[in-house]
Amino acid sequence: MAAVWWLIAFVVFVGIEAATMALTTIWFAGGALAAFLAALIGASVEMQLVIFVVVSFVLLLFTKPFVAKVLKPDRTRTNADSLIGKYAKITEDVDNDLGRGAAVVGGQEWTARAYDGISRFQVGELVEIKGIEGVKLLVSEAQKEN
Repeated sequence: MAAVWWLIAFVVFVGIEAATMALTTIWFAGGALAAFLAALIGASVEMQLVIFVVVSFVLLLFTKPFVAKVLKPDRTRTNADSLIGKYAKITEDVDNDLGRGAAVVGGQEWTARAYDGISRFQVGELVEIKGIEGVKLLVSEAQKEN
């Protein structure tokens, strides 16, 4: 009778996994399948529970990092984040104290602020984009190439 319960657990875990596609219960499905096989060969209920826990844990421990890497490969920065590290030209003096400043990058004008909070930049200067905060570019002095 225990084998039937493990088979039901296996089907439930696989069903949840199929419904969510989030890799949340697949490891438990593997554990339930191993416990089902143990029940078929006559293992005690205690041994079936140990097999379920151990197999589920081992599957989780060894496959989760691999699966996470496959499902979330290195992402290419897109949209605004792709601007970080690029250069922009100041179109309005940047002064954090006065709350003003603008820069153009990629043909688009952005509000700009000094990355360190104290630097000031004049119209026409080339600056490096260090970050983005909301809709503002955080800029610093462009690094000179040697």
